[in-house]
Amino acid sequence: MTVKTYDSLSIQIQLSRFAAKHGVTEYHVMATVTNPELSFNQQVENLRKAYSALMEEEETRLAIPVFRRYFLSDAANQADAVMEWECENAFCPLSIVQQAPLNGTKIAMWTYLQTSMQVQTYGSGLLEARHNGYRHLWGGGACNKAANPEYQTRLLLNEYVMQLMNQRCTLAANCVRTWFFVRDVDVNYAGVVKARKEVFVTQNLTEKTHYIASTGIEGRHADPSILVQMDTYAVDGLEPGQLQYLYAPTHLNPTYEYGVTFERGTTVTYGDRKHVFISGTASIDNHGEILHPGNVLKQAERMMENITALLAEAGATPADILQAITYLRDPADYAVVKRYLDIAYPDMPRLIVLAPVCRPGWLIETECIAVVPAKSTFKPL
Repeated sequence: MTVKTYDSLSIQIQLSRFAAKHGVTEYHVMATVTNPELSFNQQVENLRKAYSALMEEEETRLAIPVFRRYFLSDAANQADAVMEWECENAFCPLSIVQQAPLNGTKIAMWTYLQTSMQVQTYGSGLLEARHNGYRHLWGGGACNKAANPEYQTRLLLNEYVMQLMNQRCTLAANCVRTWFFVRDVDVNYAGVVKARKEVFVTQNLTEKTHYIASTGIEGRHADPSILVQMDTYAVDGLEPGQLQYLYAPTHLNPTYEYGVTFERGTTVTYGDRKHVFISGTASIDNHGEILHPGNVLKQAERMMENITALLAEAGATPADILQAITYLRDPADYAVVKRYLDIAYPDMPRLIVLAPVCRPGWLIETECIAVVPAKSTFKPL
């Protein structure tokens, strides 16, 4: 990881990179504001300038954004300003969610960039990033205004199934990762769980087949009538065996045992690298029980132990993480968690944001993406 600090703009960028000998180079950009006293407009303008400066540097100037997410402190009053800036940029799938950065600022950003990609957008909102026979399909910020969270989730998933069908793909064979951002998650998550489970059955996604790596977390849209929004990632062109699922049974139990339907982690193996997508992971044991209730530090330690076990199953370690997002239920826990991560995982690129997890007893959760070199008979990325 390279840390770039733009002092005059009060912006810090964590830039992580994976490069194979030949082919695609990929970057994750985690940008944060360092001066919480700046107005929101100043923070957005400074973020824009720092990101533009980064993209003009020789190392990154050939990279293309394939996905971007903004984390806001007050989406209702801030999302329009972000969209004004985005209208000036080349289109990439965009996710805007109210999950306040916990350093006291108003905006943070994660952008995923890749070189050598040919990109195309579709009327459905999906972006296709194409290279070497693979089609990477990203979607961001999908939402609707159906009557309740169950119906909104059901409509989101059914529409996504149709989008994939139009790309000659299916949910079961091609979708790698989903994110569900749920307004008032303690109240509304049950509807998300019910709808997802019922739609998955129609797509042959069951405990006997497999599910999809996912995060379900508190996150607000600017429009209060939108209770659920969804981001997605799928890959077309995969051969049998390229997708595998992670379980870490010594540390974690299958999610269906406590009524939810997602994979703990998913890997995609290419001829030159392996992508590892770790779902939102908390302090839980292999019986589905919450460990260390009320103790955020102990929960953070167990959370990272669980993530390390999942990564090990994929042949990776925390040192291979290119992007991590840590979610806290209580902003008062920020200083303790930041100190722990700074000491134990100083080189892990990360953001820490305010977002209650889907079970109230979980005080902290982290998701991440790791990349490791691989040699296989599959085509390189």
